[in-house]
Amino acid sequence: MQRRTLIQAVGAVAATLAAPALRAQEWPTQSVRIIVGFPPGGGTDALARVVAVKLTEMWKQQVIVESKAGAAGVLAAEYVAQQPSDVSTLLMAHINSHALAPSLQPKLRYNVDRDFVPIVLVGVTPNLLICNPTQSAKTLADIVALCKANPGRVSFGSAGAGSAQHLALEMFKLHAKVDALHVPYKGSGPLLTDLIGGQIQYSFETMTAATPHVKNGRLIAIAQTRAKRAKGHPTVPTMQEQGFEGFEATTWYGLAGPGKLPTPIAQKVNRDVNTVLAMPDVQERLDTYGAEDGGGSTEKFSRFIASETAKWSKVVKDANVKVDS
Repeated sequence: MQRRTLIQAVGAVAATLAAPALRAQEWPTQSVRIIVGFPPGGGTDALARVVAVKLTEMWKQQVIVESKAGAAGVLAAEYVAQQPSDVSTLLMAHINSHALAPSLQPKLRYNVDRDFVPIVLVGVTPNLLICNPTQSAKTLADIVALCKANPGRVSFGSAGAGSAQHLALEMFKLHAKVDALHVPYKGSGPLLTDLIGGQIQYSFETMTAATPHVKNGRLIAIAQTRAKRAKGHPTVPTMQEQGFEGFEATTWYGLAGPGKLPTPIAQKVNRDVNTVLAMPDVQERLDTYGAEDGGGSTEKFSRFIASETAKWSKVVKDANVKVDS
């Protein structure tokens, strides 16, 4: 048995033994929605659909992925925070909505600790520094040189102001001591369309969203942004390997429910998603996307959110990042 499978299986058994009993009336009879804060075609949407298909089979109940794009995932989080506290509406929580927005948007209309119940971490992915094959600068060193020769003019797309891609760019600018042009989109889907079409030059895109386009040759992967190489891209060097010591900018995804979601429901969804993540075909999909380290308890996800919030709060301060609230 693979190590990840064993860990998830043990965690699921422990959660089963510890979880309070779920009363029949606590589980809704209608379909369940997983709300995604980005348009179809991005990494959040892709992983949500992998989970939704398996939960539909497991629950014998339709699990629908619904997009509510805008404000780098914040609009979807605001929406779910206001929904009934049952399992009928869940959020594919994201680094943008749960770790970046609290530091970037002082007028945020939800409180991560109060208005959400963390259920389970689905996966952590590197970002990929990618470009269209027609770009002349196709190495990290050449991109740094290009930015220094053209301050504020080399374009980097992101899924929105304050998104994980945006913050990865800000970290790059701090490390390389360069300026660059940030071009925000309403999600990875439209960003990738323009990157492939040559309207923008580069992006620190999520590995989940970028992988299909890298595999088919429409985009080139220059670097990845975790300290270690992801299984799905073993030949792509990390930023750290190319001289950016300590550079680590990930994107992550997890399920969360509205703030008063009953503990028995949260524990049931946690157990079932852990079961899904341990399935060999799901593990294969996650590895392809570079999504690793998912699964575990609700407490693990809660601690992870807190640590990510603290980390990115410092980056926001050091880079003096401002977004419209």
